[in-house]
Amino acid sequence: MENFTFYAPTYFAFGKDTEADTGSYIKRFKGTKVLIHYGGGSVIRSGLLERVKESLKQENLEYVELGGVRPNPRSGLVYEGIELCRKEGIDFILAVGGGSTIDSAKAIAAGAVYEGDFWDFYSGKIVEQALPVGTVLTISAAGSEGSPDSVITKEEGMFKRGATGEALRPRFSILNPALTQTLSPYQTACGVTDIMAHLYERYLTNTKDVDVTDRMIEALLLAMIQAGPKAVRDAADYESRANIMWAGMMAHNNSCGVGRTQDWTSHDIEHELSALYDCAHGAGLAVTMPAVFTYNMHHDVMRFAQIAVRVWGCQMDFAHPEETARAGIEALRSFLISIGMPGNFAGLGAEEKDIEKMAHSACYGNGNTGSIGGFVKLEQKDVEAIYRLML
Repeated sequence: MENFTFYAPTYFAFGKDTEADTGSYIKRFKGTKVLIHYGGGSVIRSGLLERVKESLKQENLEYVELGGVRPNPRSGLVYEGIELCRKEGIDFILAVGGGSTIDSAKAIAAGAVYEGDFWDFYSGKIVEQALPVGTVLTISAAGSEGSPDSVITKEEGMFKRGATGEALRPRFSILNPALTQTLSPYQTACGVTDIMAHLYERYLTNTKDVDVTDRMIEALLLAMIQAGPKAVRDAADYESRANIMWAGMMAHNNSCGVGRTQDWTSHDIEHELSALYDCAHGAGLAVTMPAVFTYNMHHDVMRFAQIAVRVWGCQMDFAHPEETARAGIEALRSFLISIGMPGNFAGLGAEEKDIEKMAHSACYGNGNTGSIGGFVKLEQKDVEAIYRLML
């Protein structure tokens, strides 16, 4: 296990009706004038936005609103939010929504106190200062409610990039699983896929003897295999949604990733798909992960065989461990398809003609210098080959 530091100070309020206390949490963390940031229809139709605003009014907190966040959140709205924060003297940002809304809120929080272009943070600069952010989560997926990370799509060129910094960790996150009961089966499945991807990105490591975090990851994956199909079948299944919501946070606050190298190849490759085709991130990951794992399997066959046995219940073939490893990858792929995820390029609306462009962007964007991957170093030709496995 490698040396590490870990500090995750987010205050979590978990359970039914916890959004009624939003105002008191903002006041607890010294907010006085709030930007309420959200997407659109669902938080309005469900009455959630009004309940949140009423909570702020009860604490005599001033607020302004900025809606319009889209999936794969855009840089244009971030610039608008930064300008609004400066104009209105905002000192706290409240994200009401899923990962896209939280990521957009974090970008605004970083940009509002920065003299340069906020995109500097999505080009490799670490975020060291930001306005405080709180969240009311409505989708279990991205884990942004507990992480120091944010991903934004730049409209000029349409590419997705990430930023990070401890200043971006939310001060508090309100997690009411009942708020996810309005999600469609497809949205629920996309969320489960994203959670599983965050776990696999940490599991694929070159660090030896990290048994504690291996077992934590395996346990969370097993929980998703059990709870995911139940939540997809029955939107009202509160207990399954509760397990998914807490797993989503645990999967990405990095408690499962400390002391070990991590991969993030699947995310780098998928970001090109969702930026170019505007597909759901989870759907893109469902197609990307099996292709990446198949391509990288021989780098460490026993790691893939281990997860195949421990998580997917595959029989270990000691004479031919690559068969066990391959069976585990196929079990993941079959599971994702069974909950409604696509299995190939066509299911994403992606086209073969864009492979070279996407592979180049993945390998040379976001500060990369021609390669990606923390588990296996991949060059552009490798990434192109992985995209072709998705056809």
